[in-house]
Amino acid sequence: MALWSIFALMTAAAICAVVWPLARKPRTVAAGSELVVYKDQLDEIERDRAAGLIGEAEAEAARLEVSRRLLAAADVADAHSAAASPPQLPWHRRAAALSVLVVLSVLPAGLYLALGSPNIPGEPAYARSNSLPADHQSIAALIAQVEDRLARHPDDGAGWEVIAPVYMRLGRFDDAVMARRKALALNGETAARDADLGEALFAAANGVVTDEAKRSFERAVARDPLNAKARYFLGLADEQDGDRDAAAAKWRAMLKDAPAAAPWIGLVRAALARVTKPPAGAGPPADQMAAARSMPEAQRTEMIRGMVARLADRLHTDGGDVEGWLRLVRAYAVLGDSDKAKAAAADAKRALASHPDEIKRIDDLVKGLGLEG
Repeated sequence: MALWSIFALMTAAAICAVVWPLARKPRTVAAGSELVVYKDQLDEIERDRAAGLIGEAEAEAARLEVSRRLLAAADVADAHSAAASPPQLPWHRRAAALSVLVVLSVLPAGLYLALGSPNIPGEPAYARSNSLPADHQSIAALIAQVEDRLARHPDDGAGWEVIAPVYMRLGRFDDAVMARRKALALNGETAARDADLGEALFAAANGVVTDEAKRSFERAVARDPLNAKARYFLGLADEQDGDRDAAAAKWRAMLKDAPAAAPWIGLVRAALARVTKPPAGAGPPADQMAAARSMPEAQRTEMIRGMVARLADRLHTDGGDVEGWLRLVRAYAVLGDSDKAKAAAADAKRALASHPDEIKRIDDLVKGLGLEG
């Protein structure tokens, strides 16, 4: 009810604002005061002529002009004084006022009754916003619009370029791979686009630098030897392959070439520290490993099995080291102990139960080693 009262007041104010100028009387002229002024001007002309300030001809012309104005003012004054009732509005003003009344009062009410929801009770704005579909409450609606446009214009390379990083931030990695491929095919190959595709493939593989991702990074470095993203992931590929020295060499080179304010310096330093510091229980020092290479095959195998056993003991005590579990599964596979490799993978998944991303890495390794089933 209060809403209708507000609408009524607003409508009345709008009507008054428009109709009032149409209903006002024409402004009257102060004819009486003009008569006095013109009479004074006639007297002044006569004084100037008598004093010799103007000639007779000039005085006569001035008197004629002032007399004409005096007669006109007198006619206006007579017309106003003879009017016995207020003047009527012209017909066009009456028509305009009537039209305003209809448009400002009847038309909005009719439109609201036809298109609005007068019978629905009011509710706070936050309640209305909470009742909106989810796609109107987030970026999903905007993404849907872009996707709809790309469905209609699949050759819009710029559109694929724009939406690919959005997919990455939302964790839609398979979609990001698709968008990166489209952008690369439509816009042409560059080092940045190759590196971006490799990154999307890495993310879609749950943190594993796959062979396809590695090839993308290699193409990026071939085009731009200083491409930081591609160089970092190529080092990570070496680390995941177990070649820590190669990874360290790539990351040291990155730090050597890095601009002083490069935002990725901290990430590369942490990665370098990870591969240059032997993990606890990872195995004997380098000099012992060198000595092992000179041992007979049987003794070397026995030494390796001892290292693997110590690693397994450590992981069963402290199972949060996913890199250790990956090494253990690989070690058993290399030694030909497929049953122990499968058992280690199962133990790893139990120990890392609260870390689905790390469990995915274990599953990917098991699949890559052909230990499924």
